Amino acid sequence: MTQNINKTKPDHLYRKGIGIVLVNHEKNIFVGKRIDSKFNAWQMPQGGVDSGEDEDLALFREVEEETGIKSHLIEIITKSKDYYYYNLPYRLQKKFWGGKYLGQKQRWYLAKFSGNDIDININTQEPEFCQWQWIKHQDINDYTVEFKRKMYIDIFEEFKEFLS
Repeated sequence: MTQNINKTKPDHLYRKGIGIVLVNHEKNIFVGKRIDSKFNAWQMPQGGVDSGEDEDLALFREVEEETGIKSHLIEIITKSKDYYYYNLPYRLQKKFWGGKYLGQKQRWYLAKFSGNDIDININTQEPEFCQWQWIKHQDINDYTVEFKRKMYIDIFEEFKEFLS
């Protein structure tokens, strides 16, 4: 279940995070295949925001941790007006984050990658992806897990003026 801005959700049950729609010069979207999943689970870079950490800085940290891309190769274009929520399937809720959260509450960013593919290195200190590729944003549902699909559609709807 994915929802955008639901004031009835108790925030303490959702891990605060950020997500990044990273686009290249052709307006294709970066996706990585999760290394920890036996399923065909692809996603855009995302991650938690540390206590007291600025969300903009968390974006740069997460992108570098997951893709090896240095911050000087990323330009923030815009960020979501509000937060997006998603729930993990029940079977995964105990597996992630010590079972403390139902899912995530995320601020999403649209950012431009100004580097070249050679600047991407998913073999990071703690790899999250085993493969990566650039895709058209219209094809996102062919790659992602079901519980994130509606959220991704909503994010692309919010950022549509920048993606066309």
